Amino acid sequence: MLELPNPFAGEGGVIRLPEGPGCDPGSLVEQVLAGTYDKPFVIEDDGARCLYFTRAFIQTEMRLADPYALAFAYTRAMMAFLLFLPDPRSILMLGLGGGSLAKFCHRRLPGARITAIEIDPHVVAFRDQFLLPADDGRFRVVLGDAVAHVAQGEERHDVVMVDAFDPQGVAPTLCNRAFYADVRQSLDRRGVLVANLVGEKTERGAHLAMIRKAFGDNVLLLPLPDDGNHVAFAFRDAAFEPRWRWIAGQAKAMGARFDLDLAAFAVKLERSRKQGLARRGLDDAPEPGRRRLL
Repeated sequence: MLELPNPFAGEGGVIRLPEGPGCDPGSLVEQVLAGTYDKPFVIEDDGARCLYFTRAFIQTEMRLADPYALAFAYTRAMMAFLLFLPDPRSILMLGLGGGSLAKFCHRRLPGARITAIEIDPHVVAFRDQFLLPADDGRFRVVLGDAVAHVAQGEERHDVVMVDAFDPQGVAPTLCNRAFYADVRQSLDRRGVLVANLVGEKTERGAHLAMIRKAFGDNVLLLPLPDDGNHVAFAFRDAAFEPRWRWIAGQAKAMGARFDLDLAAFAVKLERSRKQGLARRGLDDAPEPGRRRLL
């Protein structure tokens, strides 16, 4: 790992690049500043350690004073699957990034086995920078292709979390019906897909349509206006209907347990169901925010 002073004007701290001995630091800095550097990098400044694919978006932010907290609204929203499945035994994460969700689930859900699939070895190289746990009997990071992994269908999971992006947005290999059909098949009978939808509105809408097709239209959509993201929840059981009264009664206590505002998410999700937001699509959706992707 190559560590250099942060080259961006007006900023402090350091930049870290996944480079070995013999590299040309000056040339690498020029590439970073020009936006042509083709690997992820980390900038640490002002008490935060942030992962970037490009300077335009923060992929992951870890506050050094609280490294296990979920810094971004969309990551906290994705954890709202706990309202429907509070005791997952197996969680599959497609896309690792800085591992915020992986760390959170590992620490907060000790009864769950967690597998994270990441295609980019340079992303995996930063796992120690973001304090991810070592691989063991209930946690592992697999270097591989998410699409191929779910297509193999070797395991069943209670939760599949899709948060896989490249510098341009949602990974192109995910943009097909077969992928979401394979995800559905990889879920246990009570399982739930949680997908972060981000990027251009047409792209998000296309993914939402494919999710609805694969899951028999049993989808909930949670808009996040501040980030411009949407989080989709899709259920393996096409006939599943959340027990909203029970959820409302449990959400506050569950939120205190996990340090999440699950009560607010419960209200928004029930409203989304009643308004049919997933069926209406993204016509009224805000454009995505500048800083937050993964």
